[in-house]
Amino acid sequence: MFRGNKGLKTVKTPIEVRYQETDQMGVVYHANYLIWFEIGRTKFIESLGLTYAGMEKDGIVSPVIHADISFKKPVRYNDSVTIETWLESYNGVRSIYGYKIMTGGEEAVTGTTEHVIVKKDTFRPVSLKKTFPDWHKLYKENIKEV
Repeated sequence: MFRGNKGLKTVKTPIEVRYQETDQMGVVYHANYLIWFEIGRTKFIESLGLTYAGMEKDGIVSPVIHADISFKKPVRYNDSVTIETWLESYNGVRSIYGYKIMTGGEEAVTGTTEHVIVKKDTFRPVSLKKTFPDWHKLYKENIKEV
């Protein structure tokens, strides 16, 4: 599903790899990349002038419904990495974010996460387009449909 970020607004977030993020092999434990994706996604959303906190204040949350990760190069303790994040696709209901983890000028990990928004108390899906028209407008302005 990963298509790259050519032509899309991309936000770069630096991360210093901490010891506790590594496994017995001395490389970043695979589940930590999902945490890094969340950090990058949050920074991307903030770069648009939006916040998850604002959405959650209205009783809405945005769960991950699908994730893809491809590991290309190990990342190790004390490496400096950059999370590149962009909006891969958006249709008014579903949002797919793209990610690239770079270290030493090389691509180490790529991936995507797919999200919908739901009512926090019932987990019933709602339309981002209808519920948060400001998000919808900004997402449409920052996506190049492929």
